[in-house]
Formats: sequence, structure tokens, C-alpha cells
Amino acid sequence: MSGIRLTLAAYVVFAMLSNIEAHDQVPGAPQTRPIVIRNATVHVVDGPDIKNGDVLFEAGKITSVGKEIKVPKQTLEIDGSGKHLYPGLIESMTDLGLREISAVEETDDRTEYGSVNPNARAWVAVNPDSELIPVARAGGVLTVMTAPRGRYIRGQTAVINLDGWTVAEMKLKAPAGMYIDWGSMQPRGNSAADQRQKREQKFTELDELLDSVRRYQTAREAAPTTTATDIRLESLIPVINGELPVFVDADRQMEIESAVAYGQAQGLLIVVYGGYDAEQCAELLKKYDVPVIIASTYRLPLRRDEAYDTAYTLPKRLRAAGVKFAICGEGAGSPGGAANARNLPYHAGVAVAYGLPHSDGLRSITLSAAEILGVADRLGSISSGKDATLILADGNILETETNVQAAFIQGRAVDLGSRHKMLYEKYKLKYLRSRAPR
Repeated sequence: MSGIRLTLAAYVVFAMLSNIEAHDQVPGAPQTRPIVIRNATVHVVDGPDIKNGDVLFEAGKITSVGKEIKVPKQTLEIDGSGKHLYPGLIESMTDLGLREISAVEETDDRTEYGSVNPNARAWVAVNPDSELIPVARAGGVLTVMTAPRGRYIRGQTAVINLDGWTVAEMKLKAPAGMYIDWGSMQPRGNSAADQRQKREQKFTELDELLDSVRRYQTAREAAPTTTATDIRLESLIPVINGELPVFVDADRQMEIESAVAYGQAQGLLIVVYGGYDAEQCAELLKKYDVPVIIASTYRLPLRRDEAYDTAYTLPKRLRAAGVKFAICGEGAGSPGGAANARNLPYHAGVAVAYGLPHSDGLRSITLSAAEILGVADRLGSISSGKDATLILADGNILETETNVQAAFIQGRAVDLGSRHKMLYEKYKLKYLRSRAPR
């Protein structure tokens, strides 16, 4: 059999030698030769698992999946015996890259001034050198949708890969959607009448904004050289044309129902983020094909009379109701959202522990996420023609004791080192030395 054989351990050492004395954020080099991973359990996601399977990728793309596949000459062969090969995990909503330390304002670039910021572009502010990126990557999270924060219309989201020298190298899809805090459309008041008045005022303001966008688009098409550019209105044109989805932050039944109804009235593509009460809206969501990004299974009940496991069982209940969903971690804006993106597989693992089939749990953080974010043609499953964005692990990726042992983003072997691992090794050495005989 042609090619150069390497054990997994030898390959990891070979791939990372150049980074030993360098900054921990040195991106992976472009793939220059074919690579095949042999004899692994291949979790293709969109089909049955392949025991002792092989995956070949060239020039950053998967070219063959199966058993005992033939490979070109000079192919680098990696022995995956006893290992599990997965597509890279996808975090569907986060502020990773926009926030480093929550308590240090200078490292937090999530929010613009004002409440109407459709022109805010998340990818412009992403920090490729964030120390939180390699932490997430080491947990198998290779792609995320990062989003701005703020009240009301927050801005444009972006799907990025977690490797690259610059944002341009990381960017996979930008913009990926418009992010709106739909909870702000249900303002609180001193009385029911006061709440109703404030809510109607909010919807009137949004109606007027979208009408302004339509008039602006008509004017631009009629007189492109003489109509002054308005970046806020310009940013909303793909939204009113149904070309760009609107991610609405909505948990309660009233919020979800009003968001879906408003989207239908205005011709908007709605995706619900949060979705705590989504089961109560299942028929509406199915009728209008509205997917849900479940904002974490690590949640307390929203109401005092609910069961302790309400959030844990939500994915199982949505699956039974026929609602399309993905699971994300703690999400954009939560206290530990960016820092805890690494925990994404365990959110799916909790759902599996509470009744969701394992295959659906894995799908919820790979292919379903890719479909909802509009990147399923490149990510989410191990299929010929898709990006070679893969992780090789020593066990079930949904289990906490599993370690990711190798990762590839578009065929590039990426560094799995992180600040967390560095500190672990540092203080392990400290205590080993303290126990040494003197």
C-alpha cells in the first residue's frame, strides 16, 4: 500500500513540532499532500457509522469515505485504530472572538451604542488571537456562529472557523443572519394596559423601520447614484428580501409566537434562538418550517412549578414534536458564553442522557447546526466534497472523559494546545516536584 504510515501520536508530534516554541495561536499550514485516516469508527452523521472506516482528504476537501479505500501515492496515512472520527462540532450561537474577559471592558467588543444596529458586523471585531479560541478547539468545536449583543436589533452574525491568521482566513459565511432581541418587543409595564401600549409601540417602530427599508431599496434601484447611502437600511435589504435569516432571541411562548407571526406577515426567514417554550409552539413552528437553536441544556427551570429537568428534556420533546433544532452551549451574552464554548458536546450529552437518541444528539451539534446556519454544503457531516473539518477522538465525543487527539480545519492540522492545558502541565509539574524525595 502506497503512502507514509504514521501512528496518531507520531502524527500529532510531527504536525506540532513547529509550534513548540512559538505562540500557541500559530494557525495550521495549508494541506500540501493527501491524508487518509484509516481504521477509525467514522461517524458520518448523515448515515450509519462505519466501523474500521477510512477517510481521505486532499486540498482541504474530503474525497473518499469508506473501507480500505485506495489512495494516491505520497499519501500520509494516519492510523485511527480504536479512535472515533467526527465532523468538527459547530457552536450555533456564541460571542467567541468578541469577548475575552467579561470583567475587563477593553476586551469586550460585543455591543454598539444605541438599540438599532443592523449595520454592526460581528466578524469585523473578531480577535483571531483570542486565548479562548484554542480552548474551544481543543474540545472539538471547530466552527462557530459569533454574534453581537445589545438591545433590540443587535447586528449581523458570522460563521467562522476557529483557525486562521486573520478574520478573512477564518470567515466561512458573513453575514450569516440578523440578530434581534425579541424579548425587547415584549416590554414590561406597571399594568397590563401599559404593557400592551408599549408592545404596540415597539411593533409600530419596527413596522416603520422595515417600511423605510423598502422605500430606500426602491429609491436605490431607481436612482442608485443620487440616493444617499444609509448603512443601517442597506444592511436590512437582504432581510426584507428573505435572503438573510433573522435570529430572534425568544424563550417564552408569547415571544416565540409573536416572532413567527411577525415573520410571516413581513416575509422574513425566522430562526428562534433560546426556545425554552418551543414545545408549546410546536405546531406553529412546524407549519412555517421555523427551526430552533436551543440555548443550552444547562439551565434552571424558567418557572417555579416546572420539573427540574425541563431544559434537559427539551431536545427530546422537540424531536418527538417534529421540530427542527440544534443545540448550542451557553450562547452569546451569557456570563461564561465565550469561555464555555468548549462545553458544547456536553450540552448535547445531557440531552442524550435525558432521552434524546445519541445520533440526534450528535446531529444537533453538527449537521443540524450546519443546516440552520446555511453551511451544510461544506460542514456537518463526513461526505465527499465537503470541507475536511474533522476531529479524531479517543471515545464518544459527548462524554466528558473523551479527549480530542487531532483536528483538521479544511485539511489543515490545527494545534490542540491551549492556555488551560499549559496551566495544567505547569501545576502538575509543581506538585510532582513537591513530592519528589529530597
